[in-house]
Amino acid sequence: MYMYKKTKKLLLLSISIGFIVALSSWGFLVHRTINQLAIYELPSPLNDFFYQHKQYLVYNSVRPDLRRNKDKTEATKHFVDLEAFEHDHSQMPVDENDAIKKYGEDSLKKYGYVPYYIITMMEKLTQAFKQRHVDSIIFFAADIGHYISDANVPLHTTLNYDGQLTNQKGIHALWESTIPEIELKSMDFYGKDQAKFLKTPEIQIWDAVRQAHALLPNFLAEEKQVSSRFTDDEKYNSSFRNGKEYKKYSGKFAKALYQSLKPTIENQIKASVSLVSDIWFTAWVNAGKPDLSKLTKENATIDYKKELKSDLEYYKTKQLIENDRLLSLQKNKSSDESE
Repeated sequence: MYMYKKTKKLLLLSISIGFIVALSSWGFLVHRTINQLAIYELPSPLNDFFYQHKQYLVYNSVRPDLRRNKDKTEATKHFVDLEAFEHDHSQMPVDENDAIKKYGEDSLKKYGYVPYYIITMMEKLTQAFKQRHVDSIIFFAADIGHYISDANVPLHTTLNYDGQLTNQKGIHALWESTIPEIELKSMDFYGKDQAKFLKTPEIQIWDAVRQAHALLPNFLAEEKQVSSRFTDDEKYNSSFRNGKEYKKYSGKFAKALYQSLKPTIENQIKASVSLVSDIWFTAWVNAGKPDLSKLTKENATIDYKKELKSDLEYYKTKQLIENDRLLSLQKNKSSDESE
């Protein structure tokens, strides 16, 4: 009986995680990739500190999605349905208090408030830096990476989040999981060299959201254009569960669509990496640039400095994957620090 209950529990956990992955913006693979790449854009000595906690930052980048199982308030922190607020998105306030006055708190909770929540989390990270509290710093930094990455996904800025309003249902998983899982190794996701301080981070965050939303019409149009070259049997893979048919985009179709969207997807990954790095850096500067050198992990050795130096060179020369330094692609590895 014990083994039956344990097996059943593991099965339910597996199903629930699978459901969460299907609803997430980038999927676990890209969220983990973005958080790792953001470390390499930090200046010294901040990259030194973050690199020591690389595994935690990478593996816990997906924690906000996992939290949806337990926290009913979590989901709307991941998106903002711009059409539900304004026809002209430039009219939306960048300040959360102004947005609440204009639309009401209930509307934000219903239609999403990821740009405002990122600022809330950045303020918490700033306080953690001031207090030099290691656990809090890496906790908030990991979560921030997730929300910023979500904000850079076109489908997280619209009521048509899964193509359900344009007869393109399933495009969410296509963007966040199917294409990256097939094509990540061939992507050019290497961005600028160093993070910059943001005087008005709320404006940069909103710029990112609006930029992502502006990509939506072309994304939907490209899906339809590529679809015209495929039969339904070629476009979808079908499976049956409990007597019901389920369809998802085929790998062949995903590869064809990726060729049409390659610059768009790569640029959004780069934009995510840069903004994550900028926000981490800005929080540290706003905290007074505290000295983090005394917060070195107890088990850290001089070797991590050599690894960081190598990784920075691999990042600069676009060779992280070739040298097996991208944690998201390393199989059967886990972190003692991850949940």
